[in-house]
Amino acid sequence: MSEVKYLDITILDKLVQHIGVDIIETSRIEDALQRFGQSFLDRIYTANEIAMYKDKLPSLAVRFAAKEAVIKALDAPCLNPRDIEVLSAANGRPLLSLFGTARQKSDELGISVLDVSLSHSREYAVAFVSGQSTD
Repeated sequence: MSEVKYLDITILDKLVQHIGVDIIETSRIEDALQRFGQSFLDRIYTANEIAMYKDKLPSLAVRFAAKEAVIKALDAPCLNPRDIEVLSAANGRPLLSLFGTARQKSDELGISVLDVSLSHSREYAVAFVSGQSTD
């Protein structure tokens, strides 16, 4: 039998939630690809994201939404989207990695982990990001 562990409630009043959500019409990414092609991909996505999702419009759209959600969670509108990478684990779970100024901002806020949830339909892509730090 496993031991029951209880949350130290004295820490709850010190927790700060960092939340971001974004939704985008998939057609906006399609339009940008048609208009700007590879330069759009290179401006927004990491080399790994381009290699894995270049020909998968819904995957590109949901990763764009994830990058925007991270920017909102970190309250840092000037972040470079290429400093945020969203890949997929073998089981399909999204893996979020931060680099450069995004990593620096996360560290400044004391965020140890950011979780991301992704979903998309034919028309829309949505991402939700959540992280915690202590005050």
